Amino acid sequence: MSLWVGDVAGIDLAAMAEGTLIENLGIEIVELRDDALVGRMPVDGRTVQPAGVLHGGASVALAETLASWAGYLAVDRDTFHVVGQEINANHIRPVFTGWVTATATPVAIGRRSQVWEVRIVDEAGKLACISRCTLAVIEQRSTYGTPGERGAA
Repeated sequence: MSLWVGDVAGIDLAAMAEGTLIENLGIEIVELRDDALVGRMPVDGRTVQPAGVLHGGASVALAETLASWAGYLAVDRDTFHVVGQEINANHIRPVFTGWVTATATPVAIGRRSQVWEVRIVDEAGKLACISRCTLAVIEQRSTYGTPGERGAA
């Protein structure tokens, strides 16, 4: 059984990312499973620190993006919206090149809050970062949208 609410097949997350940090970092959604959302991000000049390794802040941005989009897909979007409330991350190993893949899975989906675990792995499947993100669920029509729709309540 899927944890997503309503028809999510027609939701274009890539279009919603246009002109945002998500697009600038090269974050892409690669799979929508019944129980998880999977995305990836390049390890390149946009996402590394001066030492040449994946920036921890880029990993956190990837984790919050996946958790927020998963939370968005897991609510009735005509009635509710999700917003980030807290995030933490443990950086396990450095990544120098290629892509990292993040998988967001629910820890708890409640009426007023959600908790998501996001595991980020390198191309060899080795854990690079693990994050937990708490989202508040608020009674407000979702404001996610394409550039022309942003901020419309």
